[in-house]
Amino acid sequence: MEILYKSTRSDSTPVKASEAILKGLANDGGLFVPTSLPKLSLSMEELSKMNYQEVAYEVMKLFLTDFTEEELKHCINSAYDSKFDVEEIAPLAEAKGVYYLELFHGATIAFKDMALSILPHLLTTSAKKNNVKNEIVILTATSGDTGKAALAGFADVPGTKIIVFYPKNGVSPIQEKQMVTQKGANTHVVGIHGNFDDAQTGVKNLFADTELAKEMDEKGFQFSSANSINIGRLVPQVVYYVYAYTRLLANGKLTAGEKMNVVVPTGNFGNILAAYYAKNMGVPVDKLVCASNDNKVLYDFFQTGTYDRNRDFILTASPSMDILISSNLERLIYKIAGEDATANAERMSSLNKNGSYNITEEMKKELADFKGGYATEAETFEFIKKLYDDCGYVVDTHTAVAGVVCEKYQKETGDTTKTVVASTASPYKFTRSVMNAIDPKYDSMTDFELVDELCKISGVDVPNAIEEIRTAPVLHDTVCEKDEMKSVVKKFLGME
Repeated sequence: MEILYKSTRSDSTPVKASEAILKGLANDGGLFVPTSLPKLSLSMEELSKMNYQEVAYEVMKLFLTDFTEEELKHCINSAYDSKFDVEEIAPLAEAKGVYYLELFHGATIAFKDMALSILPHLLTTSAKKNNVKNEIVILTATSGDTGKAALAGFADVPGTKIIVFYPKNGVSPIQEKQMVTQKGANTHVVGIHGNFDDAQTGVKNLFADTELAKEMDEKGFQFSSANSINIGRLVPQVVYYVYAYTRLLANGKLTAGEKMNVVVPTGNFGNILAAYYAKNMGVPVDKLVCASNDNKVLYDFFQTGTYDRNRDFILTASPSMDILISSNLERLIYKIAGEDATANAERMSSLNKNGSYNITEEMKKELADFKGGYATEAETFEFIKKLYDDCGYVVDTHTAVAGVVCEKYQKETGDTTKTVVASTASPYKFTRSVMNAIDPKYDSMTDFELVDELCKISGVDVPNAIEEIRTAPVLHDTVCEKDEMKSVVKKFLGME
């Protein structure tokens, strides 16, 4: 069955998967969503006998119906190879009765690698399929992890350039070092004076700038996105929830048909939306627990039915979740509103103008699968220490937020369903926060001394992603104001 993609903000003509991947964002500013969510064509038992790459093909072929088998398998096999440091790609680790889905074994040690390893291949294949002659300019805002994963994925990919904007003082030292040392003649990294929401809004405005698009087209360029607003990011993320269930089944941790809960540390909402899609495809998922840090805009939304970004922006030790505008939530809002594009466009306009919108009582009922929870900074650090003290397992700050919320949810509800926590980054990416949580004595050490100490206490080898930036020179030092983003882009492209 052919799956097409339509905008969440208008009833414009649906496009093929390859066109949606190329565009990133619909012309009306909406996000592309599938015209229907496909059902898995194989049983969980059949999928449990497959490896990661095979499961990826069985899931992604249902969404990307204009890709041939050869094209899609080439993309999958090019992405999920020796760049990952474990054969399983996304292994499960059990700690205190909870299963941690380790999504950080790729080139940049964060879950963004799971999608951004394949996106360049999906994008270049899409360009060929649609006879695109322009150079593709990947334009992305990052709260820390997407940036490096996108840079690594697109570095020196022919026919592409990539420009990443990040909040200058809003990412961890390791995250920043990873980005500013990125090699590749086609890569550009820019720190902005502002927070992630400023960077993301600036990027969305550039996408919506028709005058700029025309000017770029004349010069042989066109924008595309590597942010989770791109459907080519979301589809690969569905895979690892299907895979997680089949591993639990294969290892005898679940019986066929038995449900699992999923807890996801959430900022932009894409990662938990992928779990929701997996559930709708037929994976036996029960509750989708959305874990927030002190920027608990999503927690408040699930409690009240009002999305309200009018609040203080708090910088936390889990910076990839320091977000007040969760872009991917729009896809869910559109679905639970009965796919009413006009009503959705009105809500998004209200968010833009007033900073908030409400959903109806009927829509609230459609959210029964979701539970919101949040963790304070103190609870997050306490969790890291306790988990390490109890069983020697070390998690990063984002995973710890999910761990806290998982414990709170189980305690409040008495729910004993087997639970998978999405472990979204390696502790090596947030070494100072993690080591300080375990023992404040570590605070006097340098970042790389902490890396070696973490290796000693965890028994986990230092990932190559960290080793390679120890002595790497800074190659990107551009910093700009948030209203200068357009001029920076034009300068990089030799347009001014």
